Amino acid sequence: MEIGLSADIPTYSGGLGILAGDTLRSAADLGVPMVGVTLLHRQGYFRQVLDNKGNQTEIPVDWNPEQLFQDMAAQVTVTLESRPVALRSWRYLISGVNGDVVPVYFLDSGVESNSEWDRSLTNRLYGGDRHYRLCQEFLLGVGGVEMLERLGHTDIETYHMNEGHSSLLVLPLIEKQIRHSGRRFPIEKDLETIRRKCVFTTHTPLPAGHDEFPGDMVRRVLGEDRSVRLFSSGFTGHDHLNMTHLALHHSSYVNGVAMKHGQVSRTMFPNYRIKALTNGVHAATWVSPPMRELFDREIPEWRRDNIYLRYSINIALSEIQSAHDRAQRDLFRAIRETQGVDLDGDIFTIGFARRATGYKRADLLFHDTERLKELVDEVGPLQIVYGGKAHPRDETGKQLIRRVFEAAEKLKDAVKVIYVENYNYYWGGLITSGVDLWLNTPEKTREASGTSGMKAALNGVPSLSILDGWWIEGHLEGVTGWSIEEDAGAEKAAADSIYEKLEKVILPLYYERPEDYALVMRSAIALNGSFFNTQRMLLQYVFNAYSGNGSG
Repeated sequence: MEIGLSADIPTYSGGLGILAGDTLRSAADLGVPMVGVTLLHRQGYFRQVLDNKGNQTEIPVDWNPEQLFQDMAAQVTVTLESRPVALRSWRYLISGVNGDVVPVYFLDSGVESNSEWDRSLTNRLYGGDRHYRLCQEFLLGVGGVEMLERLGHTDIETYHMNEGHSSLLVLPLIEKQIRHSGRRFPIEKDLETIRRKCVFTTHTPLPAGHDEFPGDMVRRVLGEDRSVRLFSSGFTGHDHLNMTHLALHHSSYVNGVAMKHGQVSRTMFPNYRIKALTNGVHAATWVSPPMRELFDREIPEWRRDNIYLRYSINIALSEIQSAHDRAQRDLFRAIRETQGVDLDGDIFTIGFARRATGYKRADLLFHDTERLKELVDEVGPLQIVYGGKAHPRDETGKQLIRRVFEAAEKLKDAVKVIYVENYNYYWGGLITSGVDLWLNTPEKTREASGTSGMKAALNGVPSLSILDGWWIEGHLEGVTGWSIEEDAGAEKAAADSIYEKLEKVILPLYYERPEDYALVMRSAIALNGSFFNTQRMLLQYVFNAYSGNGSG
């Protein structure tokens, strides 16, 4: 549903879309024959505006896809609610380090022959009601398969469904298979043929990531014949359509996006064989320009083969510190220009930037503001950079942003707290590379992976995090960063653990033994950056999911 490719292309809301873009970039780097399909989203996700109390206002993004993409001059027509809806496509090309190219196709219903409502279907990412969402997912899945064939991609071996939003793509595969067999409805043999073509990655242990639609709505949108055909494949009852179950039932390879998330997913969907394949980030995209220059000079092979980042363990600590200082100056300059606030390069800087929603607990650091003040007085100063959008309908997320602003006001004489407005692709690169510590405080088992900490690690920024998602695998206490200790639901204990680690370990290390802090920075690159990247991740998909029709 979303693919993040650059700051100029607002067709993503957060980590899911950025991961999709990073995956396609690594496909281009590695020469993996892959294409991406998504919707155009002419109004983008939204531009976030915050007032001085932290109240969020959403404004449609003004951008011009015609200036960035190539019009493919190809159209397909799908039948939606018994009427024809025309789709056109736009192409964006990703070039890899060795010259290979991966195309991304953006489906656009903004065709003159369509009704005004149908033209709006590819306007808003995660906008509208459930009916709007189902129509979007129909265009993505069914329209996506038909558009690929129209564009000449007729030899596709594997369809990789990135979250359940695209799982209606199995419908044209079913129809093609039963046409080939001469049957009216699919039998198990047909379904096995389809499963060998499909791979499914589930990204969230939360209900919001598993769309469900009532049966009467499904029959209205798909049409009676198609609905009967779909439901006859045996994945669910006729009273509702669960997009995750649809993808699970029709895929030969299914995975969660971290070791722990694989375990959680198996408890959520016990009737399916779900493996784990841990996410990564595209190294060359998320390494800051100063750190990139350092790696190019010291480890010239790193772009072509990310495992060479392991050899950063030989880079002088002073070089790591110098590159990070320059990245931090870039971040602080951007904050000064947009926020009108000066941050101090000699003060320890914590970063927290991700989607603003309840389970991520952006305000956990402020559980006890008095203790935070005492900590600063006794050990040394700190400043904090926040960022993150709340979904327009997520009132809990919006309240979290307001609470961060309230805490900033309480702490203004002791700790400087900045909340960057309109956190996006551009700010993601600046903040993950420019802070001194990455803070991550999700409720346990609710963080599927968490790729922002991986971006930070590539830049020598260690994490202080709850042991959840990727951090269970990336954490080596005092080597790549630090853990936040918490029993399930014990929020005060988690906050106390943050204060304890900052007071007794992290701040003394930073202020009193800066070379030892730089050792942790370097280890984060060598141990975490060399593994938690999409180059390694995509090769695992190739070996385990795509090769052998997903039998790995």
